[in-house]
Amino acid sequence: MTLAPAGRRTAAAVLTAALLVPLAACGNDDTKKDTGGSPASGSASGAPAANLTVLAAASLTDVFKEAGAAYEKSHPGTKLTFSFAGSQELVAQVSQGSPADVLVTADTKSMDKVRADTGTPAIIAKNRLVIATGEGNPHKVDDLKDLADTKLKVVLAAPEVPAGKYSKQILDKQKIAVKPVSQEPSVRAVLSKVELGEADAGLVYRTDAESAKDKVDAVEIPDDQNAVAQYPAATLKESKNAEAATAFVAWLSSPEGQKILQDAGFQKP
Repeated sequence: MTLAPAGRRTAAAVLTAALLVPLAACGNDDTKKDTGGSPASGSASGAPAANLTVLAAASLTDVFKEAGAAYEKSHPGTKLTFSFAGSQELVAQVSQGSPADVLVTADTKSMDKVRADTGTPAIIAKNRLVIATGEGNPHKVDDLKDLADTKLKVVLAAPEVPAGKYSKQILDKQKIAVKPVSQEPSVRAVLSKVELGEADAGLVYRTDAESAKDKVDAVEIPDDQNAVAQYPAATLKESKNAEAATAFVAWLSSPEGQKILQDAGFQKP
């Protein structure tokens, strides 16, 4: 029987609707929602997609930019926004209620100050200090004792900054009195002073010196005179993307995350 034009249109509409029903059902099974309640497509890893804000210690600046790109590539739909600063500044932001999802500090004491605001922290990496000098080490700095020379312009991180605490710890242990020309709000600020020639030497993390190896030299400090910096990472309880934040923190301890950190000079946790 030949259908009239109107009949053909009706039959086509019925057939189209019948085909769309199973497709819609599949879509409903695969669609995930983030903890904020908005639709988000799942990534290849099964973690929900989300826009995550990560508060991270300044010494993680370079490596986290690389790690973030790798994470976004393997987790389609997830966007990471990093805010880098001294750990004491990050802790203050959390205490003041700044919206964020993950916190990573350069010491456990800073993380402990906001214990009520975070999930259980996981140590993702370790680091050690070196003496950063101008390229070629023009002032021939060989060890910590040389930093006591009053003719040398030495810059340190401020005492409330983790790198400043570690610096004080190792200098006090060796009974070395240093009078810094300035005390900076982050270890990256110390590195910048040395890079720009505004300081002759400064105590920074080994990874910081490595990131600027074309501009500064690194004088190693023996392990028995050094301090070990630990980097704890934790989700923030006020995060609206709790599941996605937890997935990112876990990834930092995964083989892929650890390879990126260790290739940048960080030590195993």
